[in-house]
Amino acid sequence: MTTHPSTAEVDARIHDWRPDLIAALRGLYGERAEELADDLVERARRASSRRSPALVERDRVRSIQADWYLGNERAGYMAYVDRFGGDLQGVRKRIGHLTELGVDVLHLLSLLHPRQGESDGGYAIRDYRVPDPRLGTPADLDALVADLHDAGISLCVDFVLNHTSDDHEWAVAARGGSAYHQGLYIAFPDRTEPDAYETTLPEIFPDMSPGNFTWIEPMQRWVWTTFREFQWDLNWANPDVMVEIVELAFHLANVGVDMLRLDAIAFTWKRLGTNCQNQPEAHLVAQALRAALAIAAPATILLAEAIVGPDDLVGYLGRHRAERRECELAYHNQLMVQGWSMIATRRANLARVALGRLPEPPARATWFTYVRCHDDIGWAIDDADAAAVGVTGFGHRDFLARFFRGDFFESFSRGTPFGTNPQTNDERTSGMASTLCGVAAALEAGDDAALDVALRRMLMLYAIAFGYGGIPIVYMGDELCMPDDRTYLDDPMLQHDSRWCHRPRFDEAAAARRLTAGTVEQRLWDGIRTLVAARRGCLALHGGASSRPLDVGHQSVFAWYRDHPRFGELLGLANVGDEPASISPPLVLGTRTAGLTDLLDPAATRVWSVAPQQVRWIVPSTGYATIP
Repeated sequence: MTTHPSTAEVDARIHDWRPDLIAALRGLYGERAEELADDLVERARRASSRRSPALVERDRVRSIQADWYLGNERAGYMAYVDRFGGDLQGVRKRIGHLTELGVDVLHLLSLLHPRQGESDGGYAIRDYRVPDPRLGTPADLDALVADLHDAGISLCVDFVLNHTSDDHEWAVAARGGSAYHQGLYIAFPDRTEPDAYETTLPEIFPDMSPGNFTWIEPMQRWVWTTFREFQWDLNWANPDVMVEIVELAFHLANVGVDMLRLDAIAFTWKRLGTNCQNQPEAHLVAQALRAALAIAAPATILLAEAIVGPDDLVGYLGRHRAERRECELAYHNQLMVQGWSMIATRRANLARVALGRLPEPPARATWFTYVRCHDDIGWAIDDADAAAVGVTGFGHRDFLARFFRGDFFESFSRGTPFGTNPQTNDERTSGMASTLCGVAAALEAGDDAALDVALRRMLMLYAIAFGYGGIPIVYMGDELCMPDDRTYLDDPMLQHDSRWCHRPRFDEAAAARRLTAGTVEQRLWDGIRTLVAARRGCLALHGGASSRPLDVGHQSVFAWYRDHPRFGELLGLANVGDEPASISPPLVLGTRTAGLTDLLDPAATRVWSVAPQQVRWIVPSTGYATIP
C-alpha cells in the first residue's frame, strides 16, 4: 500500500473534474472562475497528499467501484452521538448493535463542536475541525472511524453550509472588526435592505426566532440569521467563503468521513424578491464542492439536505436541463411525507400522483429513504398534486397537522405540534414513529388489537422505504419501538423546541427486550432485520433504476415498479387501508401470473391478495432479480 496517491492518479482526477469545477465557479463568480479554480485544484492536490494510506486505498477501491453507494446491500442508521452512545467511545461500543441489525451506513448527528449554550441541536457550529469536546477528542473520532471502517460501515456527518454559530472564530473576528471576516457573512448597516428582503422571506422558526435578521451591536450591523439569532448566514457570493468551506470539507474527508451531509444547502444563495431558497446558485455551490472533493478525496460523497417541494427536489441530484454531477444522495422527503399521508387517509391516490410526476434522478445518484429523522415533519404537499385528487393543498396540510397531533376524529396519532405559524396556518409535526403510528395511543387504551395495527403500520412504512429504491435509513430507536421522550420539557434550554420529544436516549432495557418473543421491541427488531436481509437478496433494488408508482385499481393499494436495466424487476404492493385488498396482476408484468415470489413472504401463493398494512416485494422467481 503506497502512502500517497500517485501524481498520475491526481492528475487524472483533475482532468476529469476541473471542467465541472470551472463551470460551477463561472456561474457563481464570473471572470474570477479560472483563478479560483486553479487555487482550489492546488488545495485539492495538497489535501490528497495528506490522506492516510488507508484512505488512499479507499479512494482507489471506490474509484473502481464508483457505484458503491448504489448497492442493494446498503442500509443506514441515524443517531445523535450523545443519545446513542453517550460519547464517541460509547458509539464504538454500539457497533455490534449496528452490525447485528445489518446496517452499513451510520449517520451521526451533532458530532462537530457546537456553540456554547443553545445550539439548535448542534447545528450552530463553532468549530468544524473537531468533535464536540463533551463527546471526545479528535483521537477518539479517529478511533471510531477506524472501527467503523473495519466493520464495513461508512460514516455520514453533518456539514452545515448556510451558517456558522455566532461564536465561531470567523464570527468572533467579524465582531472584533476584521473586514475579511465580516465579508464572510451577510450584514447591513441599516434596515433598508433587510426590510426589502423580508417582504418575500418566510420565517423558519416563527415562534422561536421571528424575522430573518439580528442586530449585532459591536458590528453595528444587521446580520442575516435565517434560522436562529445565533446562526449567522454565510455570504456565498464572496468567493472567500467557497475557499474556506472547501478546506473544511477536505479536512473532514481526511478524517475519514465517507458522506458529507450538506445541511441547509437550499438556503445558501440569496436573491431579492424571492424566498431565498432553491436559487440556481445553490446548485452551483454543491457542484463546485462535488468537483473539488472528487479531486482531493474521491471516496467521500455528498448528501443533499434539501427538504424542499417535489419540483425542486431532484435538482440536488443533478437533474437539470443539462445533467450535472452534483450530490450523489438526497433525502426523499416526498416519499416520507406521502407515507404518513397514506396512513392517515388510508388512500394511495395522492402518493401515486405526487411521486409519479417526480422527475427521475440521474442513474449515478439515489435517495436516502426514511420514515422519520431527527427533524420535524413539514407537510410538503404540493397544491397541484392535491388538486389532482380533489382536495386543496392548504386543506390537506391542515388535515395532516391536525391528524398527527391527535386532534381529528378517530386519529391514532399523539404527535406534538412544531413551528406553528398562526399567520399562515402552517404547522409541522414532532414525534417518534411509534407515537405517530398509534403505539402510544394503543398502550394508553390497553388495546392489544390497536397495538397490533400500529406495529404493522410502522413496519409497512419501513418496508416502503426499504423497497422503493435508495439507501433506507433507520432512525435510532425505531428498531426498538421507542416512544417519545417528554423529559425535554424539564430542561429550560430545550422545552421550547418540541423536536426533542423524538430525540430520546438509547434505551438499554428496550434493547434487551428485543430478544424476548412477543414484545414490541422484538417485533420491530426482527421486522427491520428481515427488510435488511430481503434487500440484500434483491439486486433489482440496486441503484441506477427508478421506481414509478402504478395504479392497480384499488384506492388503498400503493404500488410501485422498478425495472433495473441489469438486474430485473420488482413490484411493490402496500395496503395502506384497514381491509384486505385483492388486485389483478398489473400490465407491467405482461401475461406472467406465475413464477413470482414475494421476498417478504416467500411462502405466499396468492401474491395478489394483500392484507391490511402488508407490503409485498414481488420479483421473478428466477433470473437477476434475486441473488443465485
